[in-house]
Amino acid sequence: MKRCRIGILTGGGDCAGLNPAIKWVVKTALDRRLALERDTQYEVIGIRNGWRGLVEVNPDGSNVDKYVVPLDEEKVRTWDRYGGTNLGTSRTNPYDPNNDCSRRVIRNIESLGIEALVVIGGEDTLGVAHKLSQVGINIVGIPKTIDKDLPGTDYTLGFETALDVIVEAVDRLRTTAGSHERIFVVETMGRHSGWLALEGGESCGAFLILIPEYDFSIEKVNELLIEGRRHGARYEIIVTAEGAKPIGGTEIARDEKIDGFGHKTLGGIGEFLAWEIRSGTGLETRSIVLSHLQRGGAPCAYDRRMGRYFGIAAVDLIVGGDFGKMVSLRRNEVTAIPLEDALGKLNLVDVTTQYDVERYNGRRTILGRYG
Repeated sequence: MKRCRIGILTGGGDCAGLNPAIKWVVKTALDRRLALERDTQYEVIGIRNGWRGLVEVNPDGSNVDKYVVPLDEEKVRTWDRYGGTNLGTSRTNPYDPNNDCSRRVIRNIESLGIEALVVIGGEDTLGVAHKLSQVGINIVGIPKTIDKDLPGTDYTLGFETALDVIVEAVDRLRTTAGSHERIFVVETMGRHSGWLALEGGESCGAFLILIPEYDFSIEKVNELLIEGRRHGARYEIIVTAEGAKPIGGTEIARDEKIDGFGHKTLGGIGEFLAWEIRSGTGLETRSIVLSHLQRGGAPCAYDRRMGRYFGIAAVDLIVGGDFGKMVSLRRNEVTAIPLEDALGKLNLVDVTTQYDVERYNGRRTILGRYG
């Protein structure tokens, strides 16, 4: 029987759904019944701390145990119950133009005897995977990002659990908002894509939803709020993506520091809006930033199932020798696409069909059968 070593890593921001995917890569690869059918005995090792683990590990030195962990069915048995990633993660970019470590990564993959590498991540992490695939590394990708902004897949791990966090937070805010007749601005993640804000806002019944795909007018925001009060609203909830910006303005960043992939850390649009609303309407307004709360907590049922399905599909690709692919969900069917098709152009909210630009909210017609 042939033998094959599989490596697996998680990169970028953590989220719910990563551990279920890891578990099912391991369980599927090590399944004894399937091993007989495949005539291959697989071994799985986890790489700690994402790409940083493959940059810093010394296969011939004393730090292998720090960055490489053998995975078996007993070790991962309960992992699907937990959020985050038990392998750890990082935002290390081996192709950082200021510190290119890609050759070291390739050398370490070979030295560790990894014959197939499963990479779970978003655009940045999978972008590195694609570059390695182009130089001959056997790569399979699994989509993960709470922003749901990867093209080529209708779902990315972590999204539904993050929505649940938004809904729970807003449900709690409603009691204090109603008690004090306050406006609350809730800032969610979403650098370029407004899916979290839009679907989170729709799910919790937000009064206004602001997304990066459509610049807002602060004057119109204030008009809509005043109109709501005239019609008897005691309080309002506004959900805004961190990347939303006023007409003629720019994204608000917490600082100017740039990570290895060239991104600034966004944040502050919620407080900006709260100040503008207070100044323009005189209404008491507070802001809250959900930030990393959206990434945390146990995965919801959907993320547990999708982690399972994506993990199984990733091993199917390895068994078939179909590398350079990312597993994906299209029209409720798990399939796979070339890694390059999951990169470059982001999956953004279609403002013409999924957003009401007059109400700054979700669409109010779906079938469109009027007149």
